[in-house]
Amino acid sequence: MNTVPAALPPPDPAYARFEIRRQVRYVSLGSAEAPEVWIALHGYGQLADAFARPFRALAGPHRRVLLPEAPSRFYLDEAYRRIGASWMTREDREAEIVDVVAYLDALVAHTVPPGSRLCGLGFSQGAAALARWAALGRTPLARMVLWGAGLPDDLDLDAHYPRLPGLMLVVGDADSFITPERMAAQEERLRAAALPFELVRYAGGHRVEEAVLRQVIEAP
Repeated sequence: MNTVPAALPPPDPAYARFEIRRQVRYVSLGSAEAPEVWIALHGYGQLADAFARPFRALAGPHRRVLLPEAPSRFYLDEAYRRIGASWMTREDREAEIVDVVAYLDALVAHTVPPGSRLCGLGFSQGAAALARWAALGRTPLARMVLWGAGLPDDLDLDAHYPRLPGLMLVVGDADSFITPERMAAQEERLRAAALPFELVRYAGGHRVEEAVLRQVIEAP
């Protein structure tokens, strides 16, 4: 008696890749000839123009602030009125990291004159994007400020130690996203890696406070 073989399940679909050209946007504050340039990365669900508000008073002839917008935008409410952006998700994350790093390198090449003193500030999800760019990109930073977040857990501090200079962590005492336990673990990790850092605490939650921002950016 002949038996009919069981039907095999269809194979999982396999992704293929190719590169495309796309447009991105950023906000620029201050003079294009300013000797000091800050790259400021917004958090999850924000847009660059709203995130720029507390930076406006700090930009001028001697300091320029560039605020790139994350490349993936989405609706924040069911009425399709509020829009935010995200630097990456866990889906295809390695490719998204490569794309974000290339985007920020290209932004600097496109907008920042050679010889400028370049610093970076990342808020919340933008802090992870900033840290990965500092570690993996072609652009050296003089200072790096992580606000309301720490270095990504998967970032090899030993391998990237020289590319993480002038590290400052800024955290509010009422920040529900970076709890005292998470902050203590971050400090322990940095000390174990012998990576110098400065910790700034302030009274507030998970947002960029303009008075604290001034203190942070104008620090020597």
